[in-house]
Amino acid sequence: MPRYVEGTDIKLKVRDRILVDAEFFNGEIIEGLQPRRLFPVSGLTRYIALMDDEGDAACIIRSIDSLFPESQEALTQALNEYYMIPKITRVLRWQTKHGSHIWTAETDHGQVDIEITDNSNQVKRLYDDRVLIKDGYDNRYEIPDLKQLDARSQKLIMPNT
Repeated sequence: MPRYVEGTDIKLKVRDRILVDAEFFNGEIIEGLQPRRLFPVSGLTRYIALMDDEGDAACIIRSIDSLFPESQEALTQALNEYYMIPKITRVLRWQTKHGSHIWTAETDHGQVDIEITDNSNQVKRLYDDRVLIKDGYDNRYEIPDLKQLDARSQKLIMPNT
């Protein structure tokens, strides 16, 4: 069973882009932990598990806000890198090819081609007008607010609305 820790119990350091090293104030050190959100959509800063190489939670941080500033920065950096989801700002083109729908879209990380094989399961509109998209290669994209896109992009993304 994982232990829950508060910010005063732990100090985190960046190991690489998605890993952190944890030093507990009892002297224990665990290197190369992978931070993962237990609630990736609704709990961006709460209940963060630090996973070891076997996929077991070494500990769970109740709130990022309770950490010392250096630890907050290290953890936030690793989480942002792991959970980076490009934001779609405009759909340029839509085509059908071999049974798949291919969108060419502009994102906050550049232009991409997104291949959708099963539109009903891969494009999800949420209650707050966000749209989450998972392409055929498990890449994830987000439209933060469908209503903020131009009318043409909206129609290409949600043709039945």
